Amino acid sequence: MKTYELKPEIKTLLHEGTVIPAHPLALTQEKKLDEERQRGLTRYYLASGAGGIAVGVHSTQFEIRDPKVNLYETVLRLAAEEVAAAQLNRPIIKVAGLVGPTEQALKEAQIAVKHGYDLGLLSMGGLQGWTEEQILERVKAVADIIPVFGFYLQPGVGGRIFSYDFWYAFAQISNVHAIKVAAFNRYQTLDVVRAVCSSNRRKEIALYTGNDDNIIADLLTTYRFRVAGEILEKDFVGGLLGHWAVWTKKAVELLTEVKTVKQQAGVGLAELLTKNIAVIDMNAAIFDPAHHFQGCIPGIHEVLRRQGLLAGTWCLNPDEELSPCQMEEIERVCAAYPDLVDDEFVKELLSGEVGVSQA
Repeated sequence: MKTYELKPEIKTLLHEGTVIPAHPLALTQEKKLDEERQRGLTRYYLASGAGGIAVGVHSTQFEIRDPKVNLYETVLRLAAEEVAAAQLNRPIIKVAGLVGPTEQALKEAQIAVKHGYDLGLLSMGGLQGWTEEQILERVKAVADIIPVFGFYLQPGVGGRIFSYDFWYAFAQISNVHAIKVAAFNRYQTLDVVRAVCSSNRRKEIALYTGNDDNIIADLLTTYRFRVAGEILEKDFVGGLLGHWAVWTKKAVELLTEVKTVKQQAGVGLAELLTKNIAVIDMNAAIFDPAHHFQGCIPGIHEVLRRQGLLAGTWCLNPDEELSPCQMEEIERVCAAYPDLVDDEFVKELLSGEVGVSQA
C-alpha cells in the first residue's frame, strides 16, 4: 500500500500552529447519533476559526468502535463532509483518532485515509502489557499508511509513562509529523520535548499541547537544550485539546494572543500567565479532576448544551455522567470568566448571523 503523505499546505499550517478541537459526539436522549447536531458542531469549529478538527478521539467517545454502536466511520465521514461543504479558502487539518492493537489501528488508519484525513492521532492507551519496542513497531506500521500524530496520554485516563529513549526512537520514525503531549506532568512533557530536540527530525515534528491543565504556559514556553554542543530550541505551536472543544472562538483568539506576545518579546506576558490560571480553573470544572476525570466528557457536553449546540449531556457509556457539584462548578467558572466564554458568538452562529470563518 502506498504511504499517504502530508500535503504541503497542511504541513505548513501544522508547523505554524493552530487550534484543533477534539470533536465530541452528539447524541439524542435515546443515545442514537444526532446527525444534525453532529454536523453543527463541526460547523461551529470551522466558524470559530479553528485550523483543524480531531475526530474519533477520546472526546468522541471510544464506545463508537463497539460493533453494536458502529459509529467510528460515520463520525469521520460527517466531519469530512462538513469541511468539504464549507469550501474554505484556507487549509483545515483533519485528524482521525486511532486506537487499539496494531490490526485495529491499521484498519482505522485505512478508514481515515478513505475519508481524506491528513493525520492519525495514534493513542498508546490500552497497551499496558506491550513493551516499548512493540509499540514502536506498531507506530511504524501505522506510519506506512497515514502520517502520524503522536499522543502521550496521561496515566489517569488509561495512558502509561514512556521513557525518554522511547520518545527519541518515536521521533526518528519517518512520517511522524507531530506529537500531542497530554501527560499532565511537567517531567514527562520535558522528556518528549528533549527527545524531539535531540532527534535529527526535530524540524519535521510539530509539538502540540494536550496538557489541558497547562495550556497557556505550554504555548508560551520555549524549551532550550544543549545537544552535542549545539543549543537547540523547540516550542509548542498549538493545541489539540478537549478543552478547546468548548469556547472555541476564544481559544482561537487566545492562540493569536500568545503568538503576538512571543513576537513582541514578551510584552503582555504577565497578563497571559494570569489568564493561564483562569483557564486552568475553567478546565477543572469541565474536566472534573476532583473525581479522577469521571465527568470529563459530560462536562464538555454540558457547556455545549448550555449554548444550544447539544441537546443533552448523554454519553454512550451510562456510567459517564456529571459528577456531584460539577454543574455548579461549570456555572461558577462561566460567570467568573465572561471574557473566556463565547456564548454570544454561538448565539449569533445558531441564529444565522455569522458564517464559517475563512480567516
